[in-house]
Parts: sequence; C-alpha cells; structure tokens
Amino acid sequence: MTDRRRGFGLRARVTLLATGLVAVVSVLLLWLGWLLAGEVVASVPALPSGTTVVVGGVRVEAEKLAEALSNDARDRVLLAGSVAFVCVVVATAVLAWAITGRVLRPLREVTATAHRLSVESLGERINHQGARDEVAELADTFDAMLDRLQAAFSAQRQFVANASHELRTPLTVIRTELDVTLSDPNADLGELRRMADVVRAATLRAGELVEALLVLARTDGLGVGATGPVDLPVVVAGAWRSTRSDAERRGITARFHDGHATVVGDSALLERVAGNLLENAVRHNVDGGWIEVHTSCGPQWTTLDVASSGPVIAPERVGELFEPFRRGGVDRTSHTGTGLGLSIVRAVARAHGGTVRAEPVPGGGLRVVVTLPAM
Repeated sequence: MTDRRRGFGLRARVTLLATGLVAVVSVLLLWLGWLLAGEVVASVPALPSGTTVVVGGVRVEAEKLAEALSNDARDRVLLAGSVAFVCVVVATAVLAWAITGRVLRPLREVTATAHRLSVESLGERINHQGARDEVAELADTFDAMLDRLQAAFSAQRQFVANASHELRTPLTVIRTELDVTLSDPNADLGELRRMADVVRAATLRAGELVEALLVLARTDGLGVGATGPVDLPVVVAGAWRSTRSDAERRGITARFHDGHATVVGDSALLERVAGNLLENAVRHNVDGGWIEVHTSCGPQWTTLDVASSGPVIAPERVGELFEPFRRGGVDRTSHTGTGLGLSIVRAVARAHGGTVRAEPVPGGGLRVVVTLPAM
C-alpha cells in the first residue's frame, strides 16, 4: 500500500496531468486537421462527365474525384498526425517527469531532512540554493522553523538542568542536616532547633522555586486567566508593603511617582510583576541605595518603570537577566531569590500583549520598564 501511494505521488500526478492535457489537445488538433483537410481537398473543380482520374494508383471516375481526394488527404493527415501525436505525448511525459523532479527536489530534501530529524540532530538544514520560487520559500520557512525549534529545545534543556540544580541544592541541605543530626547520639535541644531552622529555610527556598516555576509555566503555556481593570499604583503599593522592611533595614530610600495607570489584566500576575521588580530592586541594591518607581499612562500604552541603584552591569549582559536562573548577570551563584524574577516579568508582560526592557543605570544599577496596553 505504501509503495503504491509513493508510485502515484505528486511528481507522477503532475506528469500524468500534463501528459493527459497535451494528449487531449493533440487529439483535438488532429481531429480539426483531419476535418479541414477533407473539406479543403473536396472543393476541387468539376470535370466533364465520364472522365477518369488516377488517385493513389487507382482510377477514379470524375463524379467521385472529390470524395476520393478527401479520403486520401484525411488518411495522410491521420497517419502523419498519429506519429506526431505519439512523439508529442512521449516527449511531454519525459519533459514533465524531468522538470517536475527538478522543481520538487527541495520538497524531497525537506521530507528527507524531516525524517532524519530528532532532538539531537536539529542542527541539520536544507540550505536551498536554487531559484527563489515558492519551493525555495518553503525550504527557507522550514529552515527558520528548525532554528526556532533548536533554540526552544536548547532553552528547555538548559532550563531543566538549571531547575534540577536549584532544587537539588535545598534537598541536599535538608538531607545533610538530617543525616548529621541523626547520626549524633549526643545532639541536644539546641542542635535540633538549629537543624530545624536550616531545614525550614531550605524548604521555604524549594517552595519558592517550585511556585515560581509553576507561575512561569502557567503564564507561558496558558496565558492570562481572569482579567479586569487593574490600577498599577495600587498594585505597586501592595507589593511594596512586603519588601519595605528589607529596604528600611538596609537604608534604601524609595520614591514613588504615581500617575493614572490602569490596564486590563490578571491582577494576581500583575502584582507578581510589581513584586518581582521591587524585590530585585531591594535584593540587588547597595546599602543606603535608592529606588525610583514611575507609573504613567499614554494614549495606547501604560508603563511601569522601576529603577534602582546597585552594582555596575555591563550593557551586553543586560539581556541575559531575563533568562531563567540569572541573577545580576551571574549564573546560579546567589543564595537568595529563585533567579526567575525577570523571566516571570517578561512572560506576564507578553501574556498581556506588552513588552519589557532593561537598561543599566549610569554609575551602577538597573532600570526595568514594563509596557502594557492601556484601557
């Protein structure tokens, strides 16, 4: 069954179609030639009655001369036309098969490449070098799709590896503390409390990481859930209440410039955006630093702008901060945070039809601007 389908594939169907069309046209032309030849030859001048004429080696009476000439002409046209018909049909079939094969070669390359592809061989490309036609456009589109798939698989593998590493750290701490404490027969109440504090901190860190992963997966996969009007200054104020104590303890000064800024979206996700930005602004700040928060609304876009002091960040590394498990441009080296804050901010902004960008602050620090569609 499979071989039969392959035998009548696109190339064979195109060849048969072209050959059939040429055959039909050739038969029509042959019939018209046969008809016209008989009519033209039949219009010969009339000869005297009783006269005989030799036509094709046969003596014919004058009264039947027109009919004899017409039949002879039609026979000759039919004979020559049949030979030409066979030659034209055969030539059409050969040319259609060859040309179709050349035109469809990129399609075969696409199919062969798709059959060879796997997660480990996504680096293969068609790289079509022929004429820039629709088939070439298909090959280029296929190559572009492979580029996106390869990037997605690479990012997924990196994300899974980083997530496994991040989850392994608190689990290792918990197991080590339990093993050390349980192996000590003289462990007193103070030692048990110390172990409990360490285990509790590691458990909280693992819980925060799992929650952040769930939020990121939900936002990337399902997008925005229930939506409604959300006042960004109110959301920022609520997020600041949970980070104010850490900022005051480190002497960080925060200034808020609230303008009318209302968007339609998921209030829980937008509160997570504001919370992540403010937590990062405090966590990666310097003692005695500053934070500036602006909310504004334009005709089409509403903006949340969070700038803060902090260590100097190279401009070429700012884009890396939005990748999972990047903290201040350093991979998985911080002992606080999940490394998913800006990744979640970007995912939520995209889910709301907005954008997010970051830029270093002169002298040290970072500025993050979230732009969302206005109401």
